Amino acid sequence: MGVSLKEGDLAPDFELKDSQGNVHRLSAYRGKTVVLYFYPKDDTPGCTAEACSFRDRYDQFSQHGIEVFGISPDTPESHSKFATKYGLPMILLSDIDHKVAEAYGCWGEKVMYGKKYLGVLRTTFIIDPEGRIQKIYENVKPQGHADELLKDLAIA
Repeated sequence: MGVSLKEGDLAPDFELKDSQGNVHRLSAYRGKTVVLYFYPKDDTPGCTAEACSFRDRYDQFSQHGIEVFGISPDTPESHSKFATKYGLPMILLSDIDHKVAEAYGCWGEKVMYGKKYLGVLRTTFIIDPEGRIQKIYENVKPQGHADELLKDLAIA
């Protein structure tokens, strides 16, 4: 399936809860660059590596006014445990019904051990201050992903 959105498109607005139950609306972050990274599941090897890469570079993002959000179908409680366990400073949003992942084209068929199932396709979006998609990363490799973004944003 894959992402149907294109660079330059207006990013679909959404409202999702974070690990504390606070609601975040994408349009409330207009005027800032936003990184949305969609990941499959809290506390799994690849997702932990990706989250920790953002954690380790978080200060560089925030020093440049860039908001980082991780989005997965996990519950706010799961996000809270995950963030506490690994000291994650970025906001993790719960897309329990995967409607936001679907709107962004990040929900689709996956295969693990020969078994097909539906899930989050690891994808990252950079959204510019006007709310438009600046860059899309599909089939993200979790290790070092934050470094790749910083380089593309000319921060690293």
